[in-house]
Amino acid sequence: MMDSVDTSETTSPHDLRGAALGQLSVQERAAWGRTARSVAPLASHGELRRTTSRTPVELLLGQAEGRVPELVPIRHGRMLVSPFTFYRGAALLMAADLAGTPTSGLRTQLCGDAHLSNFGAYASPERRLVFDINDFDETFPGPFEWDVKRLATSFAVASRDNGFTTKESRRVTLIAAESYRTAMRAFAGQPILTVWYAHLDIEYAFAQFSASLAERKRKEHKSDLKGTKKIIAKAHARDSLQALDKLTVLVDGRPRIVSDPPLITRLDDMTGLDTDVVLGRITELVARYRGTLSPDRRRLLDHFELVDVGHKVVGVGSVGTRAWILVFQGRTDGEALTLQAKQAQRSVLADYVTSTSGPVGADIADPSRDMTDGERVVTGQRLMQASSDILLGWLRSMTPDGVAEDYYLRQLRDWKVSAEIERLSPTSMEIYARLCGWTLARAHARSGDRVAIAAYLGKSTRFDEAISEFAETYADVNERDYAAFSAAVDAGVVEAESGL
Repeated sequence: MMDSVDTSETTSPHDLRGAALGQLSVQERAAWGRTARSVAPLASHGELRRTTSRTPVELLLGQAEGRVPELVPIRHGRMLVSPFTFYRGAALLMAADLAGTPTSGLRTQLCGDAHLSNFGAYASPERRLVFDINDFDETFPGPFEWDVKRLATSFAVASRDNGFTTKESRRVTLIAAESYRTAMRAFAGQPILTVWYAHLDIEYAFAQFSASLAERKRKEHKSDLKGTKKIIAKAHARDSLQALDKLTVLVDGRPRIVSDPPLITRLDDMTGLDTDVVLGRITELVARYRGTLSPDRRRLLDHFELVDVGHKVVGVGSVGTRAWILVFQGRTDGEALTLQAKQAQRSVLADYVTSTSGPVGADIADPSRDMTDGERVVTGQRLMQASSDILLGWLRSMTPDGVAEDYYLRQLRDWKVSAEIERLSPTSMEIYARLCGWTLARAHARSGDRVAIAAYLGKSTRFDEAISEFAETYADVNERDYAAFSAAVDAGVVEAESGL
């Protein structure tokens, strides 16, 4: 039977704290959502009060602990490129700030870093190009609006970087919030299986995009259309074999990673290591990772043999964490597989979500507290994505001095591609905001209570307007933090290496 959002006031709100989702009626869940407005009115989401006693620079320097020391300056250099790249690397700062904002208490699995560059296209197991969230390093259960604020603010920051007017930027953030709200209300009226199967086929989305631009006969829109075609074509070309061609050369019939330090370093080129011993140890760890896959995927992995390993610097915020490239060769000529083993550290949300509690309702369980961080990332990704990498898994490794390091593994590229944000026009940014808003709502609807969240959001635009106001305010904060960070680099307090 299909769920629906009951907006009547005939059901009195109950104190449902601790109740399981399946024990509540649709009416109780909707009442729960409406009652949450008494603690966090929709308009309150426009508020921002900084409560942390630590400066942004102090918080960011604290993140250097546990990272590869020689790579931390590269991370800082990438953050210095623009206010937007700074925002990408400053998820911790926003988590600290969100902890002081009004909270609905309506929890779901959060992406934790839902900025617009962490959405993109990749191949589904059915070999269709789908659009979804594609980064879950910070995933953690928490108030749904934290992800919405992170997403909307990213559009405000990116719009400013692209030179949009204040009106154009405001419209983009409003669209992102509206798309989330209307999608969540639609999901609340659908059976859970329908929600679970929902996905955004990028080919279909592109057809809609083309039709929209065809109605507007302006040069910038023709450029948008051409650029989108290139992105889709690029996605189809980005797979494990393409990654292998780019990263390796054949030596005695076997692929070997080409070192390009400090960004790519082959295991053989790392000083102080016994390569044979380390490779044997990694082979053992791969066997441990294999155990986190389903039996059919284990069978698939068994067709390949690990032949080379290297370290690769990735992303902006992730720089300094360990990210290994694992090259496998198949038993048949021409078959190869490239996996990425990426270090999973404690989520930036972990120290801040715990201080929030809802006024009513059964918060979703928090299994991440009993998981390794690698398993936390994989579990969050499987909860939120419509379809995940078939070789997604995790492992825990112990360093020689007894320190645990968690990793999650996935294919290196598999039609993975993101929009070129700096090239988006106001029109294409609006369309992208709709895609991201819908996608985030679907991800939240899978793991949270879509009926309660939809009832909380309501039919009016008050939530959209509050989120847009917050986004513009936080974009100002981000610019000030970026300036402070830049000044700290100039003063020698923060070490940064640019151009890498």
